[in-house]
Amino acid sequence: MSDIRDLSLAPEGEKKIAWVWRNMPVLNSVAQDFEKTKPFAGLKIALSVHLEAKTACLCRTLEKGGAQMHVTGSNPLSTQDDIAAALVFGGMDVHAHHAASEEEYVRHLCEVLECEPDIIIDDGGDLVNLLHTKYMNLIPKVIGGCEETTTGIHRLRAMAKEGLLRFPMVMVNEADCKHLFDNRYGTGQSVWDSIDNTTNLIVAGKVVVVAGYGWCGKGTALRAKGLGARVIVTEINPIRAIEANMDGFEVMPMAEAAKYGDIFVTVTGCRDVITKEHIALMKDGAVLSNAGHFNVEINLSELAELSAERYIARKNIEGYVLKDGRTLFVLGEGRLVNLASGDGHPAEIMDMSFAIQALGAKYLADNRGALPVSVIAVPPEIDAEVALRKLRSMGKKIDVLSAQQKEYLGI
Repeated sequence: MSDIRDLSLAPEGEKKIAWVWRNMPVLNSVAQDFEKTKPFAGLKIALSVHLEAKTACLCRTLEKGGAQMHVTGSNPLSTQDDIAAALVFGGMDVHAHHAASEEEYVRHLCEVLECEPDIIIDDGGDLVNLLHTKYMNLIPKVIGGCEETTTGIHRLRAMAKEGLLRFPMVMVNEADCKHLFDNRYGTGQSVWDSIDNTTNLIVAGKVVVVAGYGWCGKGTALRAKGLGARVIVTEINPIRAIEANMDGFEVMPMAEAAKYGDIFVTVTGCRDVITKEHIALMKDGAVLSNAGHFNVEINLSELAELSAERYIARKNIEGYVLKDGRTLFVLGEGRLVNLASGDGHPAEIMDMSFAIQALGAKYLADNRGALPVSVIAVPPEIDAEVALRKLRSMGKKIDVLSAQQKEYLGI
């Protein structure tokens, strides 16, 4: 039985789903194929992804393919109760609340796993972690899973290295049609949409500090520059630091950047990127936000220890009044700012990411029992198929190699 806040919110959720669905042509085409071929007939899929309108479209695509869907969120603040209600009204099993407590969040993850799933769709690795700790008895039934994000892949690789992973996991985040667009253009736009709408402050003329220059950091820095900010990048990887420098950004350690930043965005996938050492150096009024998966990049416990008072300055903005009188502002409780304080990536971007997810799940179903127990790449033909469908939806065409060209290139 589903566990949601309020079923009466379903009509509003349906409006949101309809709006994004009309802007996801690739996923639409995949759903039409699935409806004919039913690749998931008789299979149960447990899904933990940020529960908003685009995710609802993925859930319905998998359902059209014959899957019995069991759905929860992957972050308490990104769950939208009207979307959860719409899915339940349509007959889907959903366990999710906006602003769920830690206990509720874990309970919801457990509830979707108790369906005894055949396939896992994960975002951050929480379902897979629970399967390998609390629900190991369910592992023999699991065909495999797909992982959506960088943080989840870090966790999976660590498990695989230690010999703990017990079923194949497809690295959706590393598909070109995912990370090149979702992480760069999706994160770049949605982070600044959320910061701008939450704070109602100008970006032009400010100093923005972006921690991490992976694909998400590149997109975040590029959009900040486009909005007129002076951008500082902090990095641990010397190659990425050179990239940032050659892309026209200042590069320095966080201990130095902390003195200059007006707005901070952490995008590393690591913990303790901003700590008390950095907080001690920050300007009065600095805004702190996180675009990495978990709320550990800004050390909020250390910030609280340095504070004499905390208050809600505005929706999704908490003010920390430090003992020396300065006030720092944290957006969205330090969780993913583009989802905790916004609607996430644009529909046209998630169109490609979720098409990769859907086809990755089909790849698992089609090859059950034949894949290595490891983290595995998205097959290049899936990447190419999604890209070609997207180009067609945009009304674009590309050249095709002739027989002579293929021979010349050794193809």
